[in-house]
Amino acid sequence: MRIYELFSEGVNRYPKQIAMAILLILVIGLYGMTLTEMETGHETYVDPDTPRFILLDKYLSTFSSESVMVLIETEDVTNPLILRYMSDLQEDLARERYVTDVTGITDYIQRANGGLLPVSIAEVQAAEEDIDPMLYERLVPTSSMTIIQVVLEPGLPMETQFVIIESLDTVITLSDPPPGVTVGLTGNPAFSKQMMDEMGTSMGMLIGIAMLLMVLAVGLLFSAVRYRLLSVAIVASGLILTFGFMGLAGLKINMVTIAAFPVLIGIGIDYAIQFHSRLDEEVRNYSLPEAVKETMTRSGPSILYAMLATSVGFIAMWTSPLPMIRSFGEVCVIGVVCCYLAALFIVPIFATLFRYEPKPVPVKKGLSAGDRYNQGLGAMVGGISRFPIIILAVCLLLAVGGYSVDDQIIVNTDENTFVPPDMPAKVQIDKVTRAMGPASAMPIFVRGDRVSSLDSITWMHEFQQYLGEKDMITGTRSIADLIIQYNDGSLPETDAEVALILEEVPSNVRDHYISGHSMALIEISTIDMDANIGMSFVDNLEHDIIWYQPPPGITATLTGEGELFTNLIREIRETKTQMTILGFLMIFAFLFLVYRRALKAAIPLIPIMLIVGWNSLIMHSLGIDYTPMTATLGSMTIGIASEYTILITERYYEERERGLPKMDAIRQSVQKIGTAITISGLTTIFGFSALITSSFGMISNFGVLTVISVGFALMGAIIVMPAILSLIGNGKNDQPAGSAQAE
Repeated sequence: MRIYELFSEGVNRYPKQIAMAILLILVIGLYGMTLTEMETGHETYVDPDTPRFILLDKYLSTFSSESVMVLIETEDVTNPLILRYMSDLQEDLARERYVTDVTGITDYIQRANGGLLPVSIAEVQAAEEDIDPMLYERLVPTSSMTIIQVVLEPGLPMETQFVIIESLDTVITLSDPPPGVTVGLTGNPAFSKQMMDEMGTSMGMLIGIAMLLMVLAVGLLFSAVRYRLLSVAIVASGLILTFGFMGLAGLKINMVTIAAFPVLIGIGIDYAIQFHSRLDEEVRNYSLPEAVKETMTRSGPSILYAMLATSVGFIAMWTSPLPMIRSFGEVCVIGVVCCYLAALFIVPIFATLFRYEPKPVPVKKGLSAGDRYNQGLGAMVGGISRFPIIILAVCLLLAVGGYSVDDQIIVNTDENTFVPPDMPAKVQIDKVTRAMGPASAMPIFVRGDRVSSLDSITWMHEFQQYLGEKDMITGTRSIADLIIQYNDGSLPETDAEVALILEEVPSNVRDHYISGHSMALIEISTIDMDANIGMSFVDNLEHDIIWYQPPPGITATLTGEGELFTNLIREIRETKTQMTILGFLMIFAFLFLVYRRALKAAIPLIPIMLIVGWNSLIMHSLGIDYTPMTATLGSMTIGIASEYTILITERYYEERERGLPKMDAIRQSVQKIGTAITISGLTTIFGFSALITSSFGMISNFGVLTVISVGFALMGAIIVMPAILSLIGNGKNDQPAGSAQAE
């Protein structure tokens, strides 16, 4: 390509000027890195401009006051000294900004004791007898544990909630708990805050471990070239450019995009090794300027095709309805482009400035390890060429088995299972769940001109009675229940009576179920359900709402986090396959534009189709669930594996153009590219291995799968590709030059 000739001329003529330009760009990238931000919350799961998110946000801002749970543990939480401490702590917490209410067992014990805190165990026991047993059990699930509920103002942005969590944590620290008393924060705001902090820590550790493994892998496997650690510096430059672009463009980092950076390290090291090894090969036969030109004009386009094919696989993720998956694809595309450009220019610039010379071939008896590996690859190609149909049949059988069990793999959207198991907020939530049992709630958001009318109230009451007959539902609650409670156990007969009763209901209770005359809420409590039962329950509940229609002018819609994450399972199941198929189609279309021949464009995709099936088989065998992260595995595998298969294919056609017969061309392409691919593949595996060390279970499982997937990609390139190429045309007897175009 002419543009690569221009690049090589520029490198040979103006190496210092280009080097200074690269340094300036890296400085700008370092500045951009300081602007990157972390992101959590519902925006990572649902687009803010969709009806589902708008409804959820309206519900949360109107009715759902986020609560921070203060978990207190000691030998006996009803000891008078402990009650005094909790009462003082509640007063301190209530004075914090944005806190609307603080409730704990001390409020009820004090009320039952004539407005004073008990000073003896006998007084405590007497007060406990006057408290509703169900309420007491909810606030004191065990004698050694109690919960203080801190209610925040509705509709607070996540950033404000995080500031409040820090303030509450400071109050608790300064409260000086008595000996033997432990106090911790839990609940959704605390969980999200600690998750974001863990994400920042995890990302830094993952990148550090990945870079360390890169240094180790390159040092061990890439010792045949001079300046072997140059590839690591190139990857670091690519990451700086990626981070910098994200910061300058305002792109945020979420739980899924964290995993993109070790992925980029693995892919980026591949580009760097490919350019470096090709330069080292060419400089042995040409002068340095000619070697630079040969490297950039030969490897530049072929690696570009591989990079674009990889990007196409990631671009397929942009079709996902999940913002976190789309952002993962965006970061990966930005990263592979940055890593490719860094490798394309830094390798020849460095070689030119430092007058690169290859290492002398060691003089010793026998063959080196690299030579023996090359000979082994050549012998393997010979064996594959004799039994290509058998090899492909076995590979196809395994892939079919993987595709057949793919639907049996569980889809997991429970955030509680994604985060580190020792995260304090998760530990506290687990304690509460074990003590009180799992419980779930799904709200129905009722809207209209007159939700406070008698017709609407009557419909809510009757609909609740209808829902009460369902097996999965443990209870319902709405403004209708409060009206009946304040009307001596019966519904009013006129709208005027309803209005009068609503005035009698305390505002702090009433406002949780109705807002003005246009919005109301029906809360549905359910048992804890697994994914499939939960999806079925949501579908049935939506059908019930359609069948048991509210009065004219009133709409009722299921919303809340339960509905959100249940539907997320369905979206992951549907879109993971769509992304994979779209990735195949887009790469095929891209290769068809490049090669202008359908067969030539399809050849690199055949091994990838097998690899995607192998991945599903491994996931099913290891019992790894589909999550928002592992759902990207199909399209990501297409992007990564296509690089290896395209590089083998490109080198094969290059050798054919030089006049080699078919089988010799296959052998040469596998020996020359196969060694570099093996080295880069192994270093890529080292990079991806960093993901396995993550404290996030979702990321760790993703790391296991990506390591296995890269291993499959290597097998597809050096085993499956030779088998496919050996079946194309007429084998050894076909003509290498003109007739090669017919292939």
